[in-house]
Amino acid sequence: MGMDSPLSLTALLALPLALLLALYVASRRRGACPSRKYPPVAGTILHQLLNYHRLMDYHTEHSRRHRTFRVLTPACNDVYTVDPANVEYVLKANFANYGKGAMMHDVMEDLLGDGIFNVDGARWRHQRKVASHEFSTRVLRDYSSAVFRDTAAELAAIVAAAAGEEKVDVHDLLMRSTLESIFQVGFGVSLGAVFGSSSEEGLAFARAFDDASEQVLYRFIDPLWKAKRLLNVLSEADMKRSVRTINDFVYAVIDRKIEQMGRDQKEFAKKEDILSRFLLEREQDPGCFDNKYLRDIILNFVIAGRDTTAGTLAWFLYVLCRNEAVQDRVAEEVRAATTGDRDLGAQEFAASLTEDAISKMQYLHAALTETLRLYPAIPVDAKCCLSDDTLPDGYAVKKGDMVNYQPYAMGRMDFLWGADAEEFRPERWLDEDGVFVPESPFKFTAFQAGPRICLGKEFAYRQMKIFAAVLLYLFRFEMWDAKATVGYRPMLTLKMDGPLYVRASLRR
Repeated sequence: MGMDSPLSLTALLALPLALLLALYVASRRRGACPSRKYPPVAGTILHQLLNYHRLMDYHTEHSRRHRTFRVLTPACNDVYTVDPANVEYVLKANFANYGKGAMMHDVMEDLLGDGIFNVDGARWRHQRKVASHEFSTRVLRDYSSAVFRDTAAELAAIVAAAAGEEKVDVHDLLMRSTLESIFQVGFGVSLGAVFGSSSEEGLAFARAFDDASEQVLYRFIDPLWKAKRLLNVLSEADMKRSVRTINDFVYAVIDRKIEQMGRDQKEFAKKEDILSRFLLEREQDPGCFDNKYLRDIILNFVIAGRDTTAGTLAWFLYVLCRNEAVQDRVAEEVRAATTGDRDLGAQEFAASLTEDAISKMQYLHAALTETLRLYPAIPVDAKCCLSDDTLPDGYAVKKGDMVNYQPYAMGRMDFLWGADAEEFRPERWLDEDGVFVPESPFKFTAFQAGPRICLGKEFAYRQMKIFAAVLLYLFRFEMWDAKATVGYRPMLTLKMDGPLYVRASLRR
């Protein structure tokens, strides 16, 4: 994607932004109540632009000095916190005062529209209610598990074909296979994204979705994005093209589903995918939402179900390549919980991954959770303060300020996790009997918390466990280049910034 260079943009904006920030800070000082204590200033939007390529680590460095701090922008304070008491206050205790707000909705509207991650009020409650019902049904659990097992077996077949001397970009394969599975579960559509039988449209959609996601994050620190969108230039011209590709694809999926429903409604009523469930609900109340609303629901589901699990699994394999003892222990546990001494092929083994077998994999659950602690799928999440308030740590926030809690930075805080906070150590999640012990969701914030806590948490764990179990039962992974490291791409989700090349060898 033709993302504007942060350095060249900074040079262009330095003088006018400096003036704007000076006026802004002066106005805040004049209007501030002397008795209110505001978080320390750690930088400005200019500093964020300069550190855009390492934005999460930049915020982490400041969080080690100040558990709560603010970054000055021309429009408001951006407040960042790693204090669990503040997180609980914003996400639960005073939930009504912290929402998406108009600014955030505006930034993300082109991509996420009025989907569940970008709305407050009645529309959020409606989608939450319908999604909550669907995620709680046994039908969806059984259907999704079957899809995950089949797709994981297909993925294993691809890895097996390259096992030994060929390098495998496991990051790309995971992105493709999770996209395939999430479209089957969400929309009853096969993209052929794993083997590539119908991949051109699907992969064009995936590329456009990634590019648009990156651009959305960039908008938060680009004060000229609206002007560029109006003029249709630079990064916003790319954004417009990406959104057009996304929309063409999604509306085609919706149209095909509506056509299926028109041909045989009784048969359609048996459909188990989520889009079909929403269409059936609309059939009962035709005025409740239109195709645009369905498009928004779809894209929010994709970012929740594809980007998060694929990214986490890629980071999981990355850290396991660097922790061979952990990798072998997970593989041993998987075998003990399923086949014992018997050796099975990919398809047969995937079929053995019952709910009971998966529930026995406590160390795998801990290793995935430890991955999410260090590499959370959503690295930072913002809420808009709707009226002047004071956080539990005593710092004041003003109406319109953006309060950001930081799963990425929080996972690296010694005061939360101890002196080994930056070490990958799954054992920290297990009791003396080897049973997984969860932490407070306000300390381990990978799935959010409070009324907006992730409805798909168990769904995501099930998908990740099935994929991880199949791959580690069959293969041992190591980095193709032992010295290689990977970074992240600045996006709404914490996605690797390039390929993850590994060598896969058969375990038996």
